[in-house]
Amino acid sequence: MTNRFTLEVISNALINAAEEMFYAFGRTAKSPVIYEVLDYAVGLTDSQGKLIAQAPGVPGFSGVLDFVALEVLQKFRDLQPGDLVISNVPYGSGTHLNDVALTAPVFVKDRLLGLVVNKGHWSEVGGMHFGSWTSDATEIFQEGLQLPAVLLYKEGKINKDLMEVIRYNSRLPDAILGDMEAQVASMGVAARRLTSLVEKYGEETVREAMEKILRDGETRSLRAINSLPKGEFKAEDYIDDDGVSEEPVKVVVKVNITDSSFTADFTGSSKQVKGPINSPFPATVSAVREVFMAAVDPHAEPNAGFFSPLNVIAPLGSIFNPVRPAPTSTYWESMSYATDLVWKALAPQLKGRLPAGHFLSILATILGGVDDRTGEPYAIVEPQPGGWGASSFQDGESALVASGDGETYMASAEVYERRMPIMVERCELNIEDGSGAGEFRGGFGVIRKYKVLSREAYFTVSIGRSKFPTWGVENGEGGTPNYCVVERDGKTERVRKVAAMRLNRGDSVTLRSGGGGGWGDPRTRDPLKVLQDVLNGYISKAIAKEKYGVVIEGDSVNWTETAKLRGGLK
Repeated sequence: MTNRFTLEVISNALINAAEEMFYAFGRTAKSPVIYEVLDYAVGLTDSQGKLIAQAPGVPGFSGVLDFVALEVLQKFRDLQPGDLVISNVPYGSGTHLNDVALTAPVFVKDRLLGLVVNKGHWSEVGGMHFGSWTSDATEIFQEGLQLPAVLLYKEGKINKDLMEVIRYNSRLPDAILGDMEAQVASMGVAARRLTSLVEKYGEETVREAMEKILRDGETRSLRAINSLPKGEFKAEDYIDDDGVSEEPVKVVVKVNITDSSFTADFTGSSKQVKGPINSPFPATVSAVREVFMAAVDPHAEPNAGFFSPLNVIAPLGSIFNPVRPAPTSTYWESMSYATDLVWKALAPQLKGRLPAGHFLSILATILGGVDDRTGEPYAIVEPQPGGWGASSFQDGESALVASGDGETYMASAEVYERRMPIMVERCELNIEDGSGAGEFRGGFGVIRKYKVLSREAYFTVSIGRSKFPTWGVENGEGGTPNYCVVERDGKTERVRKVAAMRLNRGDSVTLRSGGGGGWGDPRTRDPLKVLQDVLNGYISKAIAKEKYGVVIEGDSVNWTETAKLRGGLK
């Protein structure tokens, strides 16, 4: 039996291999959604498809990497060295058609050691609108090219016919094929690191290290679950609509925690809907894994062992487990609620671990067309940051991406303005709409305004939590809504969901993300913190008085008047 020090070295080397793959992809990709936004995730599995290691990335992808691996293993019983499988059909491997997964086996002689998986957002995979994902699809066939786990490489030789199919089904073929090549190259880096570990330590020792990762992950998870409050906790909420109708969509969860298990049951939630907000089951599981880690042990390494006590139940044909041909191109609108419902159910029980609700929506945006200067197509494809909820001991964070986006970033205004006919006219905290008041207040969202400089452009956006802003805790005020303002042809329009709206030169779109929920009674907030918010320009003196019961005169607190308003200073 190998000593545990050597096994620990190998375990960390496996994680490093995943991280090196992550950075290699980001540094060699062609599209800003990859190299600026980091809209992708990578990982390694063992020979059975169990997640061994992953790099920081989009949690919505990271949690589905093992589903991708299992789908490949089930379909291909005779994988060979040099094979590489491409897939994006959401029902078995999660998310939507833009998120394309590449999977490659790693062999030691003729024995499968494990799989390397890289899942990234391709900016354009066909479909009825530019950018592929859209808020008005009613079946998956409208959303783009479907790749049902097929061989892109066979024993090291590329499938040129498939490459041509991909090329002819995208409005941005050079960009997506450049990203694909970067994916393949980065996976080669990880595969070489695995091979070098076998050469240095031996095959059996590396396999033993993989087993240790899974065993240690399960032990750590069970130990942490044992410290959680036990029982059944419930939450319900409403998604604004499905993108096709205006009807709100009801979603519910029942969380049951025992000494050895953590179960999230979404039975009772809406059936799958006509619009494209349906969350494939792998995406739903991934969403629950996010909040599971936050609640149980946010510093643990995510792997199949750590997630083994987690059970997710979502009836087939429901919004959290749709069946073909349900559209899923804006799946995050419901997937994010899978996270948020569990979060909402547990936040009052886990003070110090889970804050109040945050703005939640990805505010996913596509803005693109043809650059008049070059005749080449261009596209902004990105999420937007917003305000997070307050915790039981501090204010919420401002201008962070939603929980499902994890390590993604807000792209640089300078990159957009240099490479595209776009001007970023505003990029600032959204103090105009505010945030949830409380003893600890929510963080603020952002305002980001894009002006079109080309002859024409097309705009698609999907925004949630516009009708139903997020929630506060212990009498904290709820957050503020997300929405978008479009200015075109001299008219201004407030929108939530738009599909391929045509814009002309000089038109603009302004994304406004909401603030997070508050924690605790606003009238118990430290008056000096209220004063600081006024001095920083976050709130007005009128808001200080109305919501917090604090009277500000000049640059100081009027303690006497404040005590009168509060019925005794608190």
